[in-house]
Amino acid sequence: MGKQGLSLAKEDIVQLKDAYKWIIHPLFSEELGVPVDGKSLFEVSVVFAHPETDEDCHFLATVCPDCFKPAKNKQSVFTRMAIIKALDKIKEEDFRKHFPCPPRSPTRICAALEIECTNGAIFVAGRYNKYSRNLPQTPWIIDGERKLESSVEELISEHLMTAFKADSFNFSSSGREDVDVRTLGNGRPFAIELVNPHRIHFTAKEMKELQQKINNSSDKIKVRDLQLVTREAIGHMKEGEEEKTKTYNALIWTDKAIQKEEIAILDDMKELKIDQKTPLRVLHRRPLAVRSRVIHTMKSEYIDDHHFRLRLKTQAGTYIKEFVHGDFGRTKPNIGFLLKRTADILELDVESVDVDWPPSLND
Repeated sequence: MGKQGLSLAKEDIVQLKDAYKWIIHPLFSEELGVPVDGKSLFEVSVVFAHPETDEDCHFLATVCPDCFKPAKNKQSVFTRMAIIKALDKIKEEDFRKHFPCPPRSPTRICAALEIECTNGAIFVAGRYNKYSRNLPQTPWIIDGERKLESSVEELISEHLMTAFKADSFNFSSSGREDVDVRTLGNGRPFAIELVNPHRIHFTAKEMKELQQKINNSSDKIKVRDLQLVTREAIGHMKEGEEEKTKTYNALIWTDKAIQKEEIAILDDMKELKIDQKTPLRVLHRRPLAVRSRVIHTMKSEYIDDHHFRLRLKTQAGTYIKEFVHGDFGRTKPNIGFLLKRTADILELDVESVDVDWPPSLND
């Protein structure tokens, strides 16, 4: 073969794992009596050891030392990615100089050290309502101490974890509400990734029963439109998030007596642009920045000399509480500034999250 021995295009070289699959797939199919699907979410991982050839790749560290850098969480520098990087970098003549071509035949067979069966993640989506003013969206833990006994995330996921027999989960949603804010209307879209589920097939009827089980377990939340979705579909929940709109209903207090005619000026304001510096209450977890947001519409409802309700339709990402009280001047303009008096928010409800996902299901 001479000098042409290594002159192969990368796509012409068969990976060892592919050769192993070609051999083992028919054996699995024959033994289990089922066809093999190369794109299945179910995976069988096999770890082999072959001490005789363990050090065959060590010469690469001498030729390409920059490819092998120690890492805190790695026991050896000879990782798969490091070796692939070195093989891509090394010159053919250097490779032939340090490694016999063809390589020597091994005298012992390899041994299977570990066999692990896993299933690819399953994704469940829906919309949730939150009726409690004492329930965080996710576990509320400060300095290692849990502040409240439960959360929206846990009330939903504990039933999904049990039904799907999953190892763990990841929760995400279209925005979030504060612990003392209710989410009403059609609810807030959410998605849960269930990691390594041991059961993956559920009928529409079973999903409906699972939804009912979640709803019967607590009066603090309610779930609707619970369904299986793909990983790609979850992207719809985050698409153009800041361009979406949300509708709120706020109960507002003013220090000075106010008349119905005075708050009516808010009703006439359309597309009001405001600048919000990162609120003091979230500054510990959000970077300091000034964000411009739009209050599309406002509709006031007079209650008494010191109280009124305000229904707002805003750009997603608007800090409503700060728009009301001003956050020591960090949000401009604000309700207090517009009404020329001190204003504060007593209650806040999310009435709608205008994200057209997941698809609505017929009850």
